Amino acid sequence: MSQQYYAPFIAVEGPIGVGKTSLATLLSQYFQYNLLKEIVEENPFLSKFYEDKKEWSFQTEMFFLCNRYKQLEDTYENYLTKGQAVISDYHIFKNLLFAKQTLREEHYYKYDRIYRILTDDLPRPNAIIYLHASLPTLLNRIEKRGRSMEKSIDPAYLKQLSEDYHQYIKDHKRVYPHIPVLTLNGDEIDFVNTEDDFIRIVDQVKDIVAKQEIFF
Repeated sequence: MSQQYYAPFIAVEGPIGVGKTSLATLLSQYFQYNLLKEIVEENPFLSKFYEDKKEWSFQTEMFFLCNRYKQLEDTYENYLTKGQAVISDYHIFKNLLFAKQTLREEHYYKYDRIYRILTDDLPRPNAIIYLHASLPTLLNRIEKRGRSMEKSIDPAYLKQLSEDYHQYIKDHKRVYPHIPVLTLNGDEIDFVNTEDDFIRIVDQVKDIVAKQEIFF
């Protein structure tokens, strides 16, 4: 697969419960971009994973990887190659973040090899919106949305995941300085219920898209 395309491809990323899907949906509606949403509740292993990470982590992560691979392959063929913009509520890099935290060493070694083979020629977002929030905020939002499978999430797991995201974004900025990253504090903004907060985000996204010439 060639990676050459000319279209905005924006990924919204951050830890569980931070509001990725909500923001991606709102922005897709505002800009009339195609929306790419990750498969979550359809993962048949996820509820078991939250109950016993050691036993079900490999199956869970492989399901996510294969589904995201297919989604991104379709996104490339159906939208990006035709110059149609896309906004996604995930970046493929999240697979390694989760896998590093949950997989045993021997499983991670195998997973990493498969990940790199599958993602080597996939399209990558040319801009990232990184949402972060404090642990109490994340836990509160997870409780409010009421997914039964998330009731057993360990706060320590969520805290470590947030720290991993922060470090990865820091490293990503250093390695890929040409890819803009818009960082938003979820404790300080409410883009779902406060229009002014959402419009401020819209203005920043407009600025990123306008300034960047995106060639792949």
